[in-house]
Amino acid sequence: MTKLNIKMETQYNFDDIRPFYDSEINAELRQLSKEPELIAILRKLFPYRSTENIVTLLGNFHSVVEFQAKIIRTLVRGLSKVTTKGVSISGMENIEGSFNRLFISNHRDIILDSVFLNVILLDKWRNTCEIAIGDNLFVRPWIEKLVRVNKNIVVRRNVPVRQMMEISSKLSAYIRHTITEKKSSIWIAQREGRAKDADDRTQDSLLKMLNISGNSSVVENMKELNITPVTISYEYDPCDYLKAKEFQQKRDNPEYKKTPQDDALNMMTGLQGWKGRVHYYVSNIDEEIATIGSGTKNEQFRALAELIDKHIHKNYKIYPVNMIALDLLKENNAFSRQYTAEEKVKFEGYLQKQLDKIELENKDVSFLRKKILEMYANPFINYLKANK
Repeated sequence: MTKLNIKMETQYNFDDIRPFYDSEINAELRQLSKEPELIAILRKLFPYRSTENIVTLLGNFHSVVEFQAKIIRTLVRGLSKVTTKGVSISGMENIEGSFNRLFISNHRDIILDSVFLNVILLDKWRNTCEIAIGDNLFVRPWIEKLVRVNKNIVVRRNVPVRQMMEISSKLSAYIRHTITEKKSSIWIAQREGRAKDADDRTQDSLLKMLNISGNSSVVENMKELNITPVTISYEYDPCDYLKAKEFQQKRDNPEYKKTPQDDALNMMTGLQGWKGRVHYYVSNIDEEIATIGSGTKNEQFRALAELIDKHIHKNYKIYPVNMIALDLLKENNAFSRQYTAEEKVKFEGYLQKQLDKIELENKDVSFLRKKILEMYANPFINYLKANK
């Protein structure tokens, strides 16, 4: 047994953060079937099933993948039919035959970024990745149990500073254990929370957390995790107006913080709102990680963050709305040959509709409009820089 194995097995108990094992799934689902709020939600999602039928169905699952295949995949496919023009992926050949990957992606939607990916992996791999999710999203007591049934890892947020190092070390150890020992994949966002202006940047702090559990150099520690950048491109972000509203609220009151009700609204809007086309691109940086190996540790973390960002940025799927937004933001027609007048009119109508949804006492329409335009323009700006 390696030193790493001994350290993980003796120092950490992962039971409070890990997904539930197959052996635990049936009992946990039976407990969840007693939650009236959850059953009411499932009744809406499965209108052809009675309450008794749903309760019976939940009690019949004995493995995570079975639950994901028959419940999650069915729900997500139904959702994608009514809220998207299709979810596609490219670049899977870059990780052919390698199923223990740490997927690091940009972050647009609280729930769907990882869920869409998992349905794709279920179809292609007949398996799924574990998903790191912040406990600030557990706006109902039963949500933590539900997400852990669905292969989620709990990331503890808003903890006292004195506990932060211990929690980070434990999470780092669990991620390394999952990739290297369990030979399973994990999805994690490149930063805490969504990049509300869509200027996607990997936080050095994430990489520092991942490095804590390693026993070698930064380069070797990171190589061991099989870091795999994933680019997520939504044509439309149904939460764009909520994000713009939050920008003004924080501008006007630097102490402003979202409430659990705000998080719940963002989750439901992201799930139910129109997203247009959705595309994923999977990169491979296995050979390039060696290029970060000079300089101080902080310099190496920054170099790796920039390498991940480069791959995320250069592989965006660019839609007409991204080019139109940049032209409107810059008040020119630099990219007008790449979209039609009809597409521009349609986007301007969409923009006005989203602005109309924002309710604020001192509503600054000019500021809000600029913020929404930046959300759509920034991926194109970063794409152009990365592909020079």
